[in-house]
Formats: sequence, C-alpha cells, structure tokens
Amino acid sequence: QVQPVESGGKWVQPGGSLRLSCTASGGTFNGYAVGWFRQAAGSEREFVAASAADQRQYYDNAVKGRFSVSRDAGENTVYLQMNDLRPEDTAVYYCNQHTNLLWVASATNFDSWGQGTQVTVSS
Repeated sequence: QVQPVESGGKWVQPGGSLRLSCTASGGTFNGYAVGWFRQAAGSEREFVAASAADQRQYYDNAVKGRFSVSRDAGENTVYLQMNDLRPEDTAVYYCNQHTNLLWVASATNFDSWGQGTQVTVSS
C-alpha cells in the first residue's frame, strides 16, 4: 500500500518561496489523485491543492496564483511549490492520496495521516 511521506518544510520570511515534497513510499502515485492539506495551530485541517491522476490541478482560493502542484516523471513524488508565502500560510502540511479525485477534496475523508512537515512564515 502506498504511504505518502511529506518533507521540505522550514521557516521562511514573508514573500519567500518553498517547495514541499510528498513521496510515495511502497509504490507510486500513478492512478492516484494526491491532495495537499494543512493544519494551523488551533484550526481544522483544510484542503490546499490537488493533483489529479491525469495531472489536472486544483487549488483552494486562498492559495490560487501562489501555489502550484506537480508530479515528477516517475510519479513517485508530488510537489507543492509555494510562492509569495504569507504568515497565514504557517501550518503543518500533509499529503494524502486516493483513486477518487473527489475524495481528496476534503481532509475529513481521511482517517490516517503522516507526520506532516512544518512550514513557518514569519519575519
């Protein structure tokens, strides 16, 4: 079974950029939609972006135009490129996958999560 593993989070100043990675452990993301989610302290986990199995991309309005999602050629890793970062982007970022694109539209559809990767945006 494919297990997603997040990495790449760190502290960055407002306006900066960061690229997160979601790596498929135990397989590839071929045939899967992969969603990125985030959870800020004291808040619910929320949808950020998704890469469909056909590589179409979907974004929450809060990140549209600033974030982009892509896959590597082998579909082993899905990236979240984050530009023009803002303090409100501070959160733990997670990824998860499903064969059904609609399933990755909401964090509430998943019971199991990885450890995530912390992104902190501050001056």
